Amino acid sequence: MARRDNTEKIKLSKESYKKARKFFTFLKPYRSQFIIGWLFLVLSSLTTMAFPYLMGKLFGASNITSNETNVADQIKDLDSLSSVVIALFLIFGFQSIFSFFRIYLFSKVTEGALRDMRNATFTKLINLPTDFFNKNKTGELSSRIATDINLVRETLNTTISEFFRQVITISITVVLLWFISWKLALLMLSTVPVMAIIAVFFGRYIKKLSKNAQDESAKSNAIVEESLSSIVNVKSFTNEVFELGRYKKAVETIRILNVKSGTWRGLFVSFIFMAMFGAIIFVLWQGMIMKMNGEIPYDMFITFLFFTVMMGASFGALPDLYAKIQRAIGATESLMTILDEDDESVVFSGKETPKITGNIEFDHVKFAYPQRKEIEVIRDLSFSVKQGELFAIVGESGAGKSTITQLLLKFYNIDGGAIKFDGVDQKEIATEHLRDHIGLVPQEVLLFSGTIRENIAYGKINASEEEIHNAAKQANALEFINEFPDGFETEVGNRGIQLSGGQKQRIAIARALLKDPEILILDEATSALDSQSERLVQDALDNLMKGRTSIVIAHRLSTIKNADKIIVMEKGQIIQTGNHEELMASNNGKYFELNQLQRMVD
Repeated sequence: MARRDNTEKIKLSKESYKKARKFFTFLKPYRSQFIIGWLFLVLSSLTTMAFPYLMGKLFGASNITSNETNVADQIKDLDSLSSVVIALFLIFGFQSIFSFFRIYLFSKVTEGALRDMRNATFTKLINLPTDFFNKNKTGELSSRIATDINLVRETLNTTISEFFRQVITISITVVLLWFISWKLALLMLSTVPVMAIIAVFFGRYIKKLSKNAQDESAKSNAIVEESLSSIVNVKSFTNEVFELGRYKKAVETIRILNVKSGTWRGLFVSFIFMAMFGAIIFVLWQGMIMKMNGEIPYDMFITFLFFTVMMGASFGALPDLYAKIQRAIGATESLMTILDEDDESVVFSGKETPKITGNIEFDHVKFAYPQRKEIEVIRDLSFSVKQGELFAIVGESGAGKSTITQLLLKFYNIDGGAIKFDGVDQKEIATEHLRDHIGLVPQEVLLFSGTIRENIAYGKINASEEEIHNAAKQANALEFINEFPDGFETEVGNRGIQLSGGQKQRIAIARALLKDPEILILDEATSALDSQSERLVQDALDNLMKGRTSIVIAHRLSTIKNADKIIVMEKGQIIQTGNHEELMASNNGKYFELNQLQRMVD
């Protein structure tokens, strides 16, 4: 789902409605309750129709009684009046019961369907390939989901039922008005086509403004999430004013769009009400003339009056309800667009689950990122790693080192060649099965908000207390964990902000130890640490690498002196291969040059 441009015109096409209809699949499990809810909606609407008729009888009976001179006739008419009042109370009683069950059932169905939709959307998002998140901001995605689902909730709970209630009211009212007086009905109906055309015109324009406001709201929330998640950078560069300026600009755009939308909606409603009530007054004036001429009975005129007001109110409510439904369709389209994305099970089609021991082979691999296909990041790359080997990759920034780790983890499909694990092509291996055998300790560790225990246990969700403690001990993390008053229950804060870089790295190592993978990837895991933290982390890494294939992307060359094999990369290609001694023996080689530069820096 590509991010919309600020100037992009938002329209609901046939495809938009087609996508929105897919939402009904979430209603399918609740269709029996939904149908019953609609039955109660129809019953409550039909019950409402009896109110104008009975009110006509009530006023008619009252008028006759006040003019009667015969006591017996007055008693008879009073009985009739009482019967009408009783009937009205019965109508109110039934209306209350029908309305309760309608609201209860629609609410139950809506919340069930939205729960399923939330689960389906998050399931889809969490299983989408990495490239999807390169194209879409996570803050904008999460905001859009929350905003759009709330729109859908409001629509399912109230808007749709109210819209169809008004449609039912108008339809039945038109028929009844025709039977009461076809002349007056024609006068009333002569205004309907004009209002309908105006409703469509205004509705489309208001819908576009509202959709734009939704998009801008999502962008403003993305700014908040980005700023707060990178609060250290914001403060260290003293860019609070800059971020505030970005946010103020975004919310000002939202304000302008919403005010504009409100202005047009106000003009719309005002015009409709003016035209509608002007028509009602005209019709009532004509009705009074017909009553005085004896063309329509008094009680039928009162009934016509109530039906006319009811129909007018329904017409007045329709445009706003229609606009809300249009907004919900747009919101549903956005959600369905996410659900229509191809997840990793489609993008990566492998199904095999072979035994993976740690033998890896890159065979003439070529790769360019999907967003930059014209730039080849990996060029005809070939190398092999044997089970249990310590394999190191070095090179300057942009050489393609981190890209290799992403390809190993099957975050992307390669463009040429093959990556093999124990002789099996990666394309044929089930993605989840492959990743179960690979552990990653990145340069920048992002911990989840929660406790230290929860973050370590992320490597093995069902790990025992003993396993968690042993992993922390092997990762040289137990000492600093025990120094905290709450120990393993210490909250790490958002993204682990309460811990130092070295502490976070050791938590990540403990997590990897708990996973116990056959293949380990260390992506410059000690590059950002001080000397003491680096020593502790390196000791923990040595424990972690024992007995497993380890691929190390090295920034500090001193950490890979014991590597079985080292490759030096430049512009996506291997320019040198060997161990530390062999590569240092070449005085004019790139490895020697990098080593000398690092000594000068140190």
